[in-house]
Order: sequence, then C-alpha cells, then structure tokens
Amino acid sequence: MQIKGRTVALFLLVVGFVLSCGSHSPNNRSDHSDARTDFTLDILGGSSIRFVAFGDTRFHDPSDTTPANASVRQAIVAAIDKERPTFVSISGDIVFDGDDASDWKVWDSESAAWREHHIPVFPVLGNHDLKGDHDTALANYFARFPRVEKNRFYSVRFGNCVLLVLDSSQDEVSGEQGEWLQRHLDLYANSLDFIFIALHHPPYTSSSDEKRYGGGHFARTREQSMARMLESRQPQMHARLIVFSGHVHNYEHHDHGGVTYFVTGGGGAHPYLIPRKPSDLYQDSGINYHYLMVDATPQRVRVTMNKLDIADGKQQWTQPDVVVIPGAAPVARQPISNRTFTQFSSELITRKYETDHAHSYRRRRAANGRPLETRLGGGGLPG
Repeated sequence: MQIKGRTVALFLLVVGFVLSCGSHSPNNRSDHSDARTDFTLDILGGSSIRFVAFGDTRFHDPSDTTPANASVRQAIVAAIDKERPTFVSISGDIVFDGDDASDWKVWDSESAAWREHHIPVFPVLGNHDLKGDHDTALANYFARFPRVEKNRFYSVRFGNCVLLVLDSSQDEVSGEQGEWLQRHLDLYANSLDFIFIALHHPPYTSSSDEKRYGGGHFARTREQSMARMLESRQPQMHARLIVFSGHVHNYEHHDHGGVTYFVTGGGGAHPYLIPRKPSDLYQDSGINYHYLMVDATPQRVRVTMNKLDIADGKQQWTQPDVVVIPGAAPVARQPISNRTFTQFSSELITRKYETDHAHSYRRRRAANGRPLETRLGGGGLPG
C-alpha cells in the first residue's frame, strides 16, 4: 500500500509539473518564433458554422496590375462581407511584400468592412507575407492579427470542428510544429467531427514548376510527407480531415486516402493557367478567381466554390463546384486507461490552454461591457 501511495503521489506530481510548465501566461512562449505550442482560440456558438476559406490576395498598390487584379480582389472581399461568415481563413500571401508597410495599408483599407462588421480573420503565413526583411514582415503581419498573439501556428475551436493553422515555411511533420500537429490530431481524432487544416503550400496540385502556361508550382516533398501522414491516420479517426492550401493561383479539388484537399489560391493574385491532372476533381482549365464558403454541421461539411468572372465591368458569380463531405461513421474510442501517460498529459495540457483562454476571453468581454455570447454570422472574437 505504501508503494502504491508513492506511485500515485509521483504520478500527480508529474502531471502537476507538466501542467505548470504549460501555464497559459503571456510570458510563457517557446523559443520557436514566440509560438505557444498549444495555443488555442475558441469561437462560441452552436453546432452549425459557416466560414470562408480562400487565399493569395496579394494586397498591393491597385495601380500595379502585375502582382494581382485589384478589381477582382476588392469584389471578392465585398462579396465575403455580404455573406457575414463566422470567420475568414486566408491561406497565405495576404500581401505582395510582407515587409512593405504600404502593402499592409492597402490591406487595412480594402478589408475595413470586415472589421466594421466584426468578421474575424484567421491568417496563414505565405511566402509573400515573409518577403523582404523577415523581422519587419512578421511585425507587420502580427500587428494586423493581434488575436493570434504572435503564434505562427495555432488552432481555432468552433462547434464540432477545429481549424489547425500551419506555417509551411517550417516543417509540418517534424520539429516543434510537427509535434504540435501530431498532438492535436491525437487529441481531436475521435472527439470532433471535422478537422480542417490550413497552410500555404499545397500537398497536391495539378500545377508544376514547368510553368507551361505562365505560372505554377510543384507540390513540395514536405507537404507530400504531411499528406501521407494524414492519410495513414484517417482510417482510424472519427473526424474527417479537410485541407485548405493556396500558393497556386487557381482552384483545385483532390481526394486521397479519405482526405479532401482544396487549393484555394484564387483571391486576386495573377492567375495560373494549369494543365489538369486526371486526379484533379475540378477540370476547368481557365481562370478561376473565387472564394470557398464552408458550411459545417455534425452530419456533413458543404464546400461551395463561388467563382467570379468580370466582363465589361460586370461581375458574374457562379458555383461550378459544390463538394459535400459526410461525417464519418463512429470509430471505437480508446479507453483512457489504455492511453500512454504522454498522450494523457498532452490532452490535459491542451484542455487547460483551451479552458484558460476561454475564461480569459469571457473576462475581457465582461470587462468591456459586452455580452458573453457571440452572435454567429456577424460576430466572432472581439477586436
């Protein structure tokens, strides 16, 4: 009995030590670009959520038409504003030059309606957002998105889903970010219905570096490795995996190993005309400026591609691709008694971060005299 008591005491001591090391304090940041490895934002609301995913907007001087089509970009931003989504996920290359203050001022001006209507933006770092002086570019980026608190990768919980935001300038399957991703996949595999992953570089694309039609990029080895990891996990998971990426300035839809992949790089950057691979489930070889509207319920996710064409100054909106992803059949859950100590501790740590952040968020709203609940469709997180 004495040995058993010591064992229990030792276990509790170790758990307490791990939790204290993961305390949700502003000064508790890792050495990895000021990222807290279990940082999580929560959006309050019901089980049905509507959000937008798109990318490669390249906010820049509208008179310079080489990097992007400002008329298209502005029309897409206005259309998204009218939708009043719960939030917007931008999969990188928000601006043309990350260290250029004038590009970020264009962002400030052209996206002002989103802030006016309290539509939160959850950004992904793209290569253009880091272009130029690295420190200046990051400072410009984080100044526009203070709610992510200088985290280059982070998660957003909402309804029956989670959005895992990755920085594809860093390895997604190893190192601190890779470990963070694996830990969150372990945690949410059988407790949520859908796991969305947003990053800049695509794991799959019809495009290539050959640039046969003037632009394009191969899928890199790093993102291909991530895709193999996700596809190896999917059969054992209750949650369905859905990946949004950009970098290729077009729209693509791929399904591999039970995982659904979207390339949504049609936010206004100069378009890439790409030869479509047979595995690409979208075969329009033309220009595809667009944004994706994502409707998520416990039963299914519906992704609608909203395509924009402008001819003679007139906008024409169509929906040439609608993808319905059903929720998966339940997978038997592993009893906690059979989990490893590491898995159990990781779950405790992440839950602690989520709980602490939610309490802090509610305290901030109460201190500001604002209601504790957020009205979905026109609300979101403050700021």
